[in-house]
Amino acid sequence: MEKIDIKVKGMACGHCKMAVEKALQKITSVSKAEVDLEKCEVHVEYEPDISVEDLKKAVRDAGYEA
Repeated sequence: MEKIDIKVKGMACGHCKMAVEKALQKITSVSKAEVDLEKCEVHVEYEPDISVEDLKKAVRDAGYEA
């Protein structure tokens, strides 16, 4: 299991938190995605069969800057 914290710009509320977490949790290789709004980042635990760029793309596709 790999772990990474990804900085995310544009998150400001609970809706933003849910949108980012949901976008990452749709990826089958992701076992955990938790947003910290104070730090403006998301902590992700994932299988090494997916790239960090793919994780960032999911965040961008949700409407946020990773």
